[in-house]
Amino acid sequence: MRRSAALHALPAPVKRALAKLGEDLSAARKRRRIPMAVMAERAFITRKTLGRVERGDPAVSAGIYATVLFVLGMADRLGGLVDSTTDQLGIQLEDERLPRRIRSRARQ
Repeated sequence: MRRSAALHALPAPVKRALAKLGEDLSAARKRRRIPMAVMAERAFITRKTLGRVERGDPAVSAGIYATVLFVLGMADRLGGLVDSTTDQLGIQLEDERLPRRIRSRARQ
């Protein structure tokens, strides 16, 4: 398997976030008392891939992470990841670009 150069250049906070995601997915599976083999079968992946997901491997596709969330009944959380209403930096940048004053157009 060929790995992208981007995987080697992942920022440390991203690596930590993926590791936490994997741990959280593992804990959610265990709380539901779902064995790895059953979980992998339900997600249409191998047990080895599920292990990589639960370790937060960045080379695993986002689609597989999404499928695992679906199997756990947590797929609805995906929609809120980059919700524009909670994007504080984006909102702040837009506010900075607002015009200082608004002039009405001249009548023709």
